Amino acid sequence: MNSSIRGIATATLALLLNYSANPAFALPQKINHPITVAKSQPLTNTLIVPGERVGPITRTTTKQDLVKLFGASHLVDKTISGAEGIGSFAATQVNLNQGRSLLIVWSDNTRTKPLDVRNLGSAWKTREGIGVGTPLSELRKKLGNFKLYGLAWDYGGTILLDSSKLSRYQGKLILRVDAAPDAYEKFANDYQAVSGDSTFSSSNRHWKPLGITLTEIIVVLNPGE
Repeated sequence: MNSSIRGIATATLALLLNYSANPAFALPQKINHPITVAKSQPLTNTLIVPGERVGPITRTTTKQDLVKLFGASHLVDKTISGAEGIGSFAATQVNLNQGRSLLIVWSDNTRTKPLDVRNLGSAWKTREGIGVGTPLSELRKKLGNFKLYGLAWDYGGTILLDSSKLSRYQGKLILRVDAAPDAYEKFANDYQAVSGDSTFSSSNRHWKPLGITLTEIIVVLNPGE
């Protein structure tokens, strides 16, 4: 693995988990006495500020803060595997409607400091209007002509922000794109031409027929924890 990839992996401690191959599982929670929980407020702030916050979730948000923000019934504690199955991390799934769900990965099992926020629904956007589902053509308008890793491997589709107009988000925001589900069957030659452990320009002609969209956002809140 080259130094650029190692840098990305270190910054997130578990960059770009392959959830389909390594699904997170819920941990049982024991409740031995009644708990009174304040009524949660409707979520209206869905702004992503890389390195700072995801809506009301900031670098200092704790699990107890999530209970106050969203209500205990919307939260599911999990343990997730790191990239390539290495390591495990405490996490809390926040289940909300209208594309607002997300997953918080904690720096340790106390669930008092968020490492990053990921699995963001389509309602979450950066100030530039970037969110899950943004097509490659729109990303090029906002980021300029950038470089990204090829498809079909652990870090496939990761955008190299330091090669874009949003280089200030390097280490704070991770964007990953992927092809449409049927792209390989319909355009195998194009798909293979932009696959593997190499970098490609976003203007490469082989991306065009593949239906490339943004499929994953990771907002790093406490890097290196």
